Amino acid sequence: MKIPQGQRSVLGGAVQSPATLINPNRGSNNAPQLAQTFCFEESTMPRSVANALLNQQFRQALTPGAGHLMPGAANALAARVIEATGHRMLMVSGAAVANTYLGAPDIGLVSLAELASHVGAIRDAVNIPLLVDGDTGFGNAINVVHTVRVLERAGANAIMLEDQTFPKRCGHFENKTVISKSEMVQKIKAAVDTREDDQLMILARTDARSMEGLEAAMDRARAYQEAGADFLFIEAPLNIEELAAIPREVPGVHVCNLVVGGKTPLLPQKELATMGFSVVLYANLALQASLMAMQKSLQHLHDHGSVNGIEDQLMMFKERQVMVDAPHFNALSDRYGERTV
Repeated sequence: MKIPQGQRSVLGGAVQSPATLINPNRGSNNAPQLAQTFCFEESTMPRSVANALLNQQFRQALTPGAGHLMPGAANALAARVIEATGHRMLMVSGAAVANTYLGAPDIGLVSLAELASHVGAIRDAVNIPLLVDGDTGFGNAINVVHTVRVLERAGANAIMLEDQTFPKRCGHFENKTVISKSEMVQKIKAAVDTREDDQLMILARTDARSMEGLEAAMDRARAYQEAGADFLFIEAPLNIEELAAIPREVPGVHVCNLVVGGKTPLLPQKELATMGFSVVLYANLALQASLMAMQKSLQHLHDHGSVNGIEDQLMMFKERQVMVDAPHFNALSDRYGERTV
């Protein structure tokens, strides 16, 4: 699509236009300053146009060594918190969706329709780019065609596909298995051919490190890049030497996934950027933090019969309403003569 002249980027670059990308359906009062600075009137930009601009800006931001922090979200509320705390991009984490929506482990139980519903809700809630975890593409190359269409319509700005067999497992679980390199190449080609907007990015993930070794995993990454993947993700390297080898031996745009309690060492953002990583992904940090907070506060309530002593660990009612954008809905109520929140 043709981008209006003069647009500036939500992600900090100059693209070209007097206004910025903003969710056309709902503006967030808690958006980071960078996203607030360049903003269209809500009614002037269709969602499809806004998402196309986000696609372009997201692609421009992901350069080798950029070291962007990318937290993961399970739902629209977590996405709002991510945006409100200043982050410029997020991942819709398949593991987080499975854990929160089903109360189940990340073993391929979430359907494409369920995932797309979560993506749509998150897209409506925030104005920053979304990398969506498309798991295995929910089947073969033909299934990938359908998956990419559905997730792009839902609001994805990038889609991750992995080379595990179906049903997949969390990347830091044991006993994973992968499909052949040639089969995954065809799935990547199907995704690239299917996307409606060629600025929407395809992230190719390989889980082959744990079964075939790092060299084989890097060989797969090269093949996926040649097939058209825009950026790469080698899951679960085991040490600093392996981390450093990935962007050095496979030049391109890379994601490093850091899981607290997982297999990969938790290196600082700057160190990973120096190695050459474009994205430092904390796919489940928000989930892990919220789980711990819920467990502690609910245990305190059970043990003491009140919340006395932990009030400072809880978000107050008024702040919670701001976080869910109640002022926006109050403005709609004023406009249409309904009661305010």
